[in-house]
Amino acid sequence: MAVAKRLNSLDWSFLAGETRESMMHVGGLMTFSPPADEQPDFLRKLMDEVRSQTKVFSPWNLKLRYPEFLAHPLQAWVEDKQFDVEYHIRRSALPSPGDERELGILVSRLHSHSIDFHRPPWEVHFIEGLEGGRFAIYFKVHHALIDGYTGIKILSRSFSINPDERDTPLFFVLPPIPRAPKQHDEQAPTLEHLWQGVQSQLDATRGAGRALAEVIKAARQDKRELVVPMQAPKSPLNQKISRNRRFATQQFATERLKAVAKAAHGTLNDVVLAICAGALRRFLQEQETLPNEALTAMLPVNIRPKDDPGGGNAVGAILASLATDIADPLTRINAIIHSTTKAKEQLQGMSKSSIMQFSSMLMAPMLLSQIPGAAGRVRPAFNLAISNVPGPDKALYFRGYRLDSYYPVSIPFLGYGLNITVVTYVDTLNFGFIGCRDTVPHLQRLAVYSRDALEELEQIFGLAS
Repeated sequence: MAVAKRLNSLDWSFLAGETRESMMHVGGLMTFSPPADEQPDFLRKLMDEVRSQTKVFSPWNLKLRYPEFLAHPLQAWVEDKQFDVEYHIRRSALPSPGDERELGILVSRLHSHSIDFHRPPWEVHFIEGLEGGRFAIYFKVHHALIDGYTGIKILSRSFSINPDERDTPLFFVLPPIPRAPKQHDEQAPTLEHLWQGVQSQLDATRGAGRALAEVIKAARQDKRELVVPMQAPKSPLNQKISRNRRFATQQFATERLKAVAKAAHGTLNDVVLAICAGALRRFLQEQETLPNEALTAMLPVNIRPKDDPGGGNAVGAILASLATDIADPLTRINAIIHSTTKAKEQLQGMSKSSIMQFSSMLMAPMLLSQIPGAAGRVRPAFNLAISNVPGPDKALYFRGYRLDSYYPVSIPFLGYGLNITVVTYVDTLNFGFIGCRDTVPHLQRLAVYSRDALEELEQIFGLAS
């Protein structure tokens, strides 16, 4: 019998939240430029290589023990003894020469399909036909298997910083990165060890409780600085969703956002939020649906140590105001900086377990939206999620093809029809806008308005060229 790996509570929650409309898979879209000596049959040869692979390493060979009952209390990962690599690695093509719009339409369609839980829950699509001899890779994986941080880390192992290296192995045939050795001895647990574990858990609970009490106290005093769950305004973003998705992208030079951050005395992430806020304010104003109160964003926080190889989920969360009720862009970004600063101060000094518990408390009200008929009727816990994930800081190549962009493709879910995720890559920030096609129509406009929002900030601080 295969050895089973139990899911932690966060991994399990992503399976429990899976519905026909709320599919809990994440993904990414990467585009590549050809080398001078490109091979016209590159992808055909790559697929031949894929078919020849017989050894697949964890986590790519893991499937669910109970695929028919995702929320099974004893759910676990087991090895797929009948693993079929051709099912997971696929080849697609756009009508040549394909442009970015056609690529976005294809990715939108691929991301709208549920994952097959009778197999390891991931897919990779090699997409040819892009103009200029380029090709793309779209991948998706269920969030219960790996998080975005881990996905980027694992996929990047198939790439090289050397443009002349043409034999890098495919990511799924690489063995897992070994974890750093534990510093403590491996003696059998004693009563003292057990008591220390209980005490640590109690301390974490108290720490999370104190943090939540501070949030509630701030709300009672009508302060903007700490955002409370279930106080976000009702908006078109927080309605019942369908399974249909729409995907849009935008790419900015990092130095542009850093210049704004320096001028505003904020962080790079503050500028990302200000760009999203400016775009959302204009987008909702055009539809005459902009709430009088500020939209609230949930911001995932990676709490892994730097040497953690990843696997599963280790993510905290904070809530921050987007100040979309403020017309002046300068006042708006200052309000955002104040809100995020206060939220992050809460996490300082808290243990990893306290942060996890505090984040769960912040997210718990979101479950109310998952009750049939509740979406759009109760106040949302927040209005949308905005994530900023660090990516590779050096230019990467896949067998001579240069990686030009990396766009994240995240999760809209019931009552929360829009997700914006940003990945840094070398000297660029890559924005991925994913939303419910029916709840958030004309999603492409958000990508366009994000460009306008950045230009507006540059003009305010005298940075426009």
